[in-house]
Amino acid sequence: MTSTHDPQQLKGVLWLLLLQLLAEQESYGYEVVQRLQASGFTDVLEGTVYPALARLQREGRLVTHLVASPSGPARKYYRLTPAGREALTEGSAAWTRHVLAVNAVLGSGAPGNGDPK
Repeated sequence: MTSTHDPQQLKGVLWLLLLQLLAEQESYGYEVVQRLQASGFTDVLEGTVYPALARLQREGRLVTHLVASPSGPARKYYRLTPAGREALTEGSAAWTRHVLAVNAVLGSGAPGNGDPK
C-alpha cells in the first residue's frame, strides 16, 4: 500500500503509532521507520521519527538501551515504560472516539456533503 499522508494529520498521531509498534516489540529507530513504511506510511522519514522517539523518552513513555551491532555502532533500542503503556491505552481509546466522531459527521449528510438540507 503506497500513499501520501497529510503531514499535519500524521504529526498528531505519530506518537500513538510509535507506541503501538514498540508495544509489539522493542526496536531501534531505523527499524521503527522501516516498520512504519511497511505499514503504508511510505513517506515517513527518519528525521520525523527520531525527534518523536526522543520526545517520548523525555516524557517517560520510553526507555532505551544499547545493543552491540555486528555491522557498525551499537543500536539504541526503545521499549515502552508503564507510563508508555498507559498512554497507548488512553491514546488508542481517544483515537477511536475521534475516528467515530469524524465518521459520524462525514456520513451524516450534513449540509455541504451534497445533501440539500
